[in-house]
Amino acid sequence: MEINFSATEINLTANTSKREISGLIVPFNSAGYTSAGEVVFEKGAFGNITASKIKLLRDHDIAQPVGRMTQVTETAQGLEATFKLGSSTRAQDTLLEASEGLKDGLSIGAKLDQWSEKDGVIYVSAATIKEVSVVTEPAFSEARIALVASATEPEQEKEILMAETNPVAETEVSVEAAEVKAAASTPATQVFTAPRVNTNVTAGQYAMAQIKATQGDSDARDLVAALQIATVTENTGMVPPNYLKDVIGVIDSQRPFIDSIERAPLPASGMKVFSPKLGTQATVALTAEGAEFSSTDTTVTFQEDSIVKFAGAGVINVELLDRSDPSFLDLYLRELAASYAQKTDAYASNIAAQNSAASTGSTIYKAIADGIADAYGVMKRTPNNLLVSNSGGSGDIDFAGLLGAVDTTGRPIFAAAAPQNANGLVSQGSTVGTVAGLNLVVDPYYTGNDAGVKYGLVYPSDAMRFHESGTLEIRANIVANGRIEVGVYGYVCVVNRYPTAFRYLTVA
Repeated sequence: MEINFSATEINLTANTSKREISGLIVPFNSAGYTSAGEVVFEKGAFGNITASKIKLLRDHDIAQPVGRMTQVTETAQGLEATFKLGSSTRAQDTLLEASEGLKDGLSIGAKLDQWSEKDGVIYVSAATIKEVSVVTEPAFSEARIALVASATEPEQEKEILMAETNPVAETEVSVEAAEVKAAASTPATQVFTAPRVNTNVTAGQYAMAQIKATQGDSDARDLVAALQIATVTENTGMVPPNYLKDVIGVIDSQRPFIDSIERAPLPASGMKVFSPKLGTQATVALTAEGAEFSSTDTTVTFQEDSIVKFAGAGVINVELLDRSDPSFLDLYLRELAASYAQKTDAYASNIAAQNSAASTGSTIYKAIADGIADAYGVMKRTPNNLLVSNSGGSGDIDFAGLLGAVDTTGRPIFAAAAPQNANGLVSQGSTVGTVAGLNLVVDPYYTGNDAGVKYGLVYPSDAMRFHESGTLEIRANIVANGRIEVGVYGYVCVVNRYPTAFRYLTVA
């Protein structure tokens, strides 16, 4: 059994120059009040003590060592000890607080080796000191101490016991030594801050005791020892599972196609985007001297494109938001953002594929070459991109097909290691590369045209412009059932400026 014991009478002195603290740490044949009840240590109970092995802590916190015992002497009154404090800020504060009477109590943590019980009092004949702590006041105020001393009725005692609980250390309740003046004037009173070990517990309480014991709860350790709990193997199911914070699952917010075309913000208002579109162009002709100039009427129309909204939402219980680790809300919003990115990318690439024009060649490379020439004929500048799906492309014009394409001798055509390969260079182990001088754009979210055919597309970046607002988040509390509705949405508009500059490739 391990307890924290606080003497009712102490004599603590602090020497700030020598950095020492001295005092009575355990009185003999005097009652003290612990988590195990009323305890009396008999003279000689501690045997031989190796002073250098005993640390001085603050408030029984193993994470706050401030010094080490240098000397211990057994007298008729009890054990008197001297401690040498370190040079840390924590140790300096302890010295100062002790000298000013602010934190001037001493309390031991001890393991009871041999004891007997008589009339509700535990008499200890053999014990081992585990540590000594500097403490402040007992768990109850000075007024409470006076009240406990005079309390005789059960209801009065119950009220006092509830009030004396120490809020700083909920898992380990002990009564620390009172300061010098309070100790001299306060008579010993029989007060139990916690009941002695009760082994009549349920399986759930038994499991909880094991968990709390690993966190330093002395009451839980006493229960575990009393029940003779030995190993994890003997008590399967008592060790709680360890849940990691990384989530298995790919959350991808990339938009390969949209990143390959022009981007622009949406206009401030309206649900349509109107783009001027040149119809009949003005002309110039070879004109003889004195002849009438060539004259052509110019017409300008407007291309009309709709603004659409992408949105997603869900209702989440407040318990899941407050108590989840990792944060479910963070994960949910990331998933919504990833889905928004994937759906908008598929939307834009579908418009490009559905309105594109055909370019055909006898091989993949010749089809690509025809697409380059045909796209150039539309916009009078060379295209710079080749869009393919990762697999399932028409005519094997996809990422897998490009990596696997070989010549008649079995050598790779596009994924060759030698950079002098004229057809292109697709880096193995990466989606980055060039094919016939075009930037390779591999898009796993490309769904093809309306019929679901995933053609390879050759196109210049400025053939299409993607207008987009920033994504917005909405949260609404539903008070009636303690739930929160979370949603994200955004507006986009695809302006397909030169539809036939997108060339879909076929191999004939």
